[in-house]
Amino acid sequence: MKNYLEAMGITELSAIFRNLTPAELTERALARGEGKLANNGALVIKTGKYTGRSPNDRFIVDTPDVHDKVDWGKINMPIERQKADAIYGKMCAYMQNREAFVVDAFVGADTTYSLPIRVVCENAASALFATQAFVRPTKEQLADFKPEFTVLCCPGFKCIPERDGTNSEAAIILDFEYHRVTVACSMYSGEIKKGMFSVMNYLMPERGVFPMHCSANVGKDGDTAIFFGLSGTGKTTLSADPNRFLVGDDEHGWSDDGVFNFEGGCYAKCINLSKENEPEIWNAIRFGSLVENVIMDDETRELDFNDGSITENTRVAYPVEYIPNALIPGVAGQPKTVIFLTADAFGVLPPVSKLDKNMAMYHFVTGYTAKLAGTERGVKEPQATFSTLFGAPFFIKHPSIYAEMLGRRMDEHNANAFLINTGWSGGPYGVGSRMKLKYTRAMVTAALNGDLNDVEYVRHPIFNVMVPKTCPNVPDEVLDPREMWADKEAYDKQAKELAMLFINNFKKYKNMPQHIIDAGPKVD
Repeated sequence: MKNYLEAMGITELSAIFRNLTPAELTERALARGEGKLANNGALVIKTGKYTGRSPNDRFIVDTPDVHDKVDWGKINMPIERQKADAIYGKMCAYMQNREAFVVDAFVGADTTYSLPIRVVCENAASALFATQAFVRPTKEQLADFKPEFTVLCCPGFKCIPERDGTNSEAAIILDFEYHRVTVACSMYSGEIKKGMFSVMNYLMPERGVFPMHCSANVGKDGDTAIFFGLSGTGKTTLSADPNRFLVGDDEHGWSDDGVFNFEGGCYAKCINLSKENEPEIWNAIRFGSLVENVIMDDETRELDFNDGSITENTRVAYPVEYIPNALIPGVAGQPKTVIFLTADAFGVLPPVSKLDKNMAMYHFVTGYTAKLAGTERGVKEPQATFSTLFGAPFFIKHPSIYAEMLGRRMDEHNANAFLINTGWSGGPYGVGSRMKLKYTRAMVTAALNGDLNDVEYVRHPIFNVMVPKTCPNVPDEVLDPREMWADKEAYDKQAKELAMLFINNFKKYKNMPQHIIDAGPKVD
């Protein structure tokens, strides 16, 4: 191990702790003053200045081998080899005379495609996260473990922008030539997780695997479903079905053999968490879990999940086996159902619609939902939000590459795709009402069971999707969004305005195939 770390450029460490158990890492973190123990046994830490990902601080080393494969822009920003090496060298020097916590793990539950990685951390808490977030090797696998990618995480190291060519003190650098990820200055654990997710999104297409930012579950009969959706659309709630087995809640690959979880754990938001509404996550917060930025009572050690005074982005990391109905290992068969979730606060999208292959590719690229008035300072009315591929910050190649992979997989396995609106009906937010959860669950169930395969459909004249006339356990009138509005002309006006937002947003995608463009909304 020492020789390998020296080969990484990390020398003169005061101590090396390799592959400690979660209990040992928790003990070390407490002894080092990194956090405190809650009354439920979870380790609670505060991540300081960085309480979420720092997208303006993520870079990709621009080398001849990757230059033409990266979709460069505001998300995928280049950094020169010389500057990246200088930062990495200073981080290695920073580690001298410090303890190093080393975690060997896999990204990917399917051993055919899993990527062996080595995570080297300054802090025990970061190592605990890596231990719980990724797939743990067996003792036999550790005996001759050879990482193909490394992660160096030093939250205490600060870049100097004027010297290092960064945008702040933080830097998350992906280096595909030297097969490494460096995380500087940020204690937020999501940088480790999403750094490796971005790596997989670059590597997997070259191995014929379609990488996805989605959740996945499987029924008792082995039918697999995948759920795409941005925050607030109900992705976690709807995929966490007690009658189905959870494959994973965030990152997956779709291969020739089926779907597999990239992760070995979950990293759940816990703002306003309650035992009644989300018992699985509530019960997963126990010894071995890592809780970030949740306020804790100093005397009782009780966690206050309703307190967002540090951040609304409070998080908990735990191994997937803490979820009772988790599928272990996280490998399932070919998906038969693809579900895109959106919370349309304008109240004009159909509550459920079926998509052909081209429509599915269009909505996959678009990644639409809407922010609500009052959820952010300055938001006075619903605002459209578009996140490419339902995970814009993590995809490195051109969106059309991933979209075409989705279309090809749907063709190969006769998968059905549905767009489900969990947002408003009968008017926009403030006028209409939120779609009843029981109706949304009925639509999802109908999609999964195949009950929507043989019903009559009508093409929506503006949004260009196929709207069913009937759906089990849902009133027929609910399915037609225009009929739910008292003022039909107001509906038409609002629908055309949202459609134009779709159309104008899609113009930013250069070199997008015409068959995908044509599958979007139509406005005369």
